[in-house]
Amino acid sequence: MKYYLIAGERSGDLHGSNLIKGIKESDPEAVFRGWGGDMMVAEGMELVTHYQDTAFMGFLEVVLNIRKISGFLKKCKQDIRAYEPAVIILIDYPGFNLRIASFGKKSGIRVFYYISPKVWAWNQKRALKIKQDVDRMFVIFPFEIDFYKQYHYPVDYVGNPLMDAIEEFNADPIFREKYLGDSSRPVIALLPGSRKQEVVNMLNLMLGVQPHFPEYRFVIAGVKNLPASLYEEYLKDGRAGIVYEATYDLLSVADAALVKSGTATLETALLNVPEVVCYKTSAISYRIAKWLIRVRFISLVNLIMDREVVRELIQDELNEENLVSELRSILPGGAKRDTLLRDYAELHRKVGGKGASQRAGKLMVQYLRKG
Repeated sequence: MKYYLIAGERSGDLHGSNLIKGIKESDPEAVFRGWGGDMMVAEGMELVTHYQDTAFMGFLEVVLNIRKISGFLKKCKQDIRAYEPAVIILIDYPGFNLRIASFGKKSGIRVFYYISPKVWAWNQKRALKIKQDVDRMFVIFPFEIDFYKQYHYPVDYVGNPLMDAIEEFNADPIFREKYLGDSSRPVIALLPGSRKQEVVNMLNLMLGVQPHFPEYRFVIAGVKNLPASLYEEYLKDGRAGIVYEATYDLLSVADAALVKSGTATLETALLNVPEVVCYKTSAISYRIAKWLIRVRFISLVNLIMDREVVRELIQDELNEENLVSELRSILPGGAKRDTLLRDYAELHRKVGGKGASQRAGKLMVQYLRKG
């Protein structure tokens, strides 16, 4: 069968690549085309557009790029028509993918959604639109089952695909020696995100705390889909180190991490690294988000646990004084560290084990073959 996948960011590329593996186990003749990134390509997908060209962050940024986004939507629809897939598989990325879901429904193409848009966080009535346009929804958080039940929309809970990547990860035993040089200094990891706007917003703030922790080496988790020049100013005078495409290895040697909100907050917790969650956007985007969002937390860790486990420093709270205080409290000997690690153990139990991608892929093939 022919599958058309759409992922619009780095985490979607990771989950899409694992989903492709899962589908191929049940459909060895599967052929893939779509929008995503290098990891999906490595699993055999023919790439139409890379996510780095379509990633817009924040309400204001989307508005400013609306003509470009409209062009991408037109291109995507034309490509789907030409490809004639058995199914369109949408991976998170709701602003774009919900429009494609509507197009797919009107075009008579099956539409599956893997990793639900966070409709439970804001504009919850979008669930009605999903019910109308999406044939099957595959969710990764247990609380999403009950959320969709309110709208009489049955979904398939497959578990969290992050566990596929995390349980398969084997730390490089000589990573520190190979990439960090000075192996004697403990490490604080900086995860500023995978988009240009995120890196620009986050790294100056994160590195502002460095003078307060001279005994630590600060190391940035860099991504190759961004130009190396973007990171250069943060590396001057040994201000920070950087490793590319090796976030899990970096976390494996880190005592703590400063993490931009998103999927990385859950990855960091599941790898048992104490963290502070950081988020800052334009003033206009933040005001709009604050007005719309209906959940108490922004980090996946706290949302899953339904209480504050990791500290979230958002917008004006993300300042040097708060960062220093929170980081000090989770480093070895800090007042919050032991409690945080115990909470992580409970988080592991709630998230469950690996196999989400395999289960999702198997179910998708079964549904398609049933017609």
